[in-house]
Amino acid sequence: MKHTKLTPIYHSFMAFCTTLAFVATPAGAADPRQFAELKPAAQETLRQEMLDNLMALNAIISLLAGNQVKEAGEVAEKELGRSAMGKNASKSFEARPGPQMPREMHQLGISGHLAATEFAKAAASGDRDKALAELSAVIGSCVACHASYRTR
Repeated sequence: MKHTKLTPIYHSFMAFCTTLAFVATPAGAADPRQFAELKPAAQETLRQEMLDNLMALNAIISLLAGNQVKEAGEVAEKELGRSAMGKNASKSFEARPGPQMPREMHQLGISGHLAATEFAKAAASGDRDKALAELSAVIGSCVACHASYRTR
C-alpha cells in the first residue's frame, strides 16, 4: 500500500482517537471544547442541520456499501456539498447559525462543505476507492468541529 493511501486512514484514525478522548472524559469533568454562544433559534437550526447531515452520511455510506458510488456522490453534493451552502440564508438572523459562530468554527463548516464536493467529484468517476479516500476528509471535518466546539 502506498503512503498516499494511508493518509486518509491516518486522518480518520486520528479523528477517531480525538473523539474517543472526549467520550472517555469522566462525567462531571469540564468540557474542554470552546463554547459557541448561539441564539436559541440558531441552536435549533444547527441541531436539525447536524441531524440531517448524519442522515446524509448514513445514506452515502449505505450507497457506497451497495457499490452505488455515483449515487453516493449525488447525495453528498446535494445534502452536504457546495450546493448545500447558504440554505439558511432566508432565515432570520436569530435562526442562522453561521453568522453567529466563531470564525474558526464557521470555517470548519465551510471546509466540510468543500470536502463533500471533492468527495462528490471523486464519486462521479465511479471509482469507489478514490471516493472513499475523499470521504474521510468529510467525516474528519465533522469530527474536528464537534471535538472543538459546543453550543451548550
